[in-house]
Amino acid sequence: MKLFRKFPDSIVIIMAIMLAFVILTWIIPAGEFDRAQAAGREVIVPGSYHKVEPRPQGVGDFFMGPIRGFISAAQIIGFVFLVGGAFNILTRTGAVDAGLRDIIKLSERRPGYKKWIIPLIIILFSLAGATFGMCEEVLVFVLITIPLALALGYDSIVGLSISFVGAGVGFAGAFINPFTIGVAQGIAELAPASGMGYRLIVWAIVTLIAIVYIMRYADKVEQDKTISPMYEIDEERDISHLDEDAGEGFTTRHKLVLFILAAALALLVVGVSNWHWYIDEISALFIAMGVAAAIVGKLDLDGAVRAFKDGAGDMITAALVIGLAKGLIVIAEDGRIIDTILNGLAAASEGLPQAITVEIMFVFQTILNFFVPSGSGQAALTMPIMAPLSDLLGISRQTAVLAFQFGDGLINMIIPTSGVTMGILAVAKVPYNIWIRWFTPLLLILIAACMLLLLPPLFLFSW
Repeated sequence: MKLFRKFPDSIVIIMAIMLAFVILTWIIPAGEFDRAQAAGREVIVPGSYHKVEPRPQGVGDFFMGPIRGFISAAQIIGFVFLVGGAFNILTRTGAVDAGLRDIIKLSERRPGYKKWIIPLIIILFSLAGATFGMCEEVLVFVLITIPLALALGYDSIVGLSISFVGAGVGFAGAFINPFTIGVAQGIAELAPASGMGYRLIVWAIVTLIAIVYIMRYADKVEQDKTISPMYEIDEERDISHLDEDAGEGFTTRHKLVLFILAAALALLVVGVSNWHWYIDEISALFIAMGVAAAIVGKLDLDGAVRAFKDGAGDMITAALVIGLAKGLIVIAEDGRIIDTILNGLAAASEGLPQAITVEIMFVFQTILNFFVPSGSGQAALTMPIMAPLSDLLGISRQTAVLAFQFGDGLINMIIPTSGVTMGILAVAKVPYNIWIRWFTPLLLILIAACMLLLLPPLFLFSW
């Protein structure tokens, strides 16, 4: 465990990568594609890549990278503070703790149910990732799933993976996510939601893999908590508030507060799916939820404000990490190296057999995701090239979209350039090196499965 504690903090890791990005702007030639408007989005023009005047980043750019990252990520940082504060108002009512205690009591009365609690919750998060692209919202839910996992006898990694990995595999294996598949299919000139039959199979497979992996680990931790790399850290977490004798029980007031939470989440799904809600609207929704919870939960005005401040304060580390991670992307963009990387990777896939080419497309999207962790942003950047390239190589555009969503979704759960990922780990208080060690085997299994799932559309059916 001492080895883990000596590992650099996430902020040190991000700053080291930022320095590496500065160096890359001196090594990788500067280049750009021409851009055009298509379906209301800016996309690149295939075949338009050209060299441009280099803009290598220097010492000043390195030290200005963090503040530029904060400016670029201002919206999501504000979202983190506001939602963290609003959610803490809800938890201060005691409703979440009371609900968790009720679940724990149920698992004690009927031990057979315990084995189904985590898989069912993972499926719910996976559906959220697959349908409306749950991503930033996980920042809130780890505050519930980690205490739940600890109370059930597991560790914080299980609690984190319930929500984070659950939503992540759903995002990677999505069948209708408007922010990834919707954008990619629109650019590729495919009918919205087309190809859903095979994507449902893909979603079920990757979700099942995640459930099996998480539950196998959870069973081991339940038998011996000391095998957990989070054992010492979890020992310091206080979950005494979940003691079955604590509080006043699961009251009607608690149920009404949780109903407000459920109604807010339902409205979130509808808003994102049908009304194109994003961070502004979601932030407003959670603030309204916090106000309603304070009223129903009978918190006085001063108590509600203190709860809001405390919740926002708990998100400071996450906000710092998100802003710094965004600074990495700003340096790469200002150094004009992203399009050069894109052009080089696209050229590498030409002239090879279809089975190899489609895997190169997947690897290509995976590598590019390190520089462009935004799903919709990556779709707008790559699909104008991948769609016509797939036509030339005899690969269906649906398969090109599938390669994109795999490459965009899987690696997002581990890359340090993803502000959301690093923010979630900060909120969960799970060190980055421990997460890498635990998640990498699952990531390799998922990558292998997705590479195999790219082959049936080439040989068994067309879509």
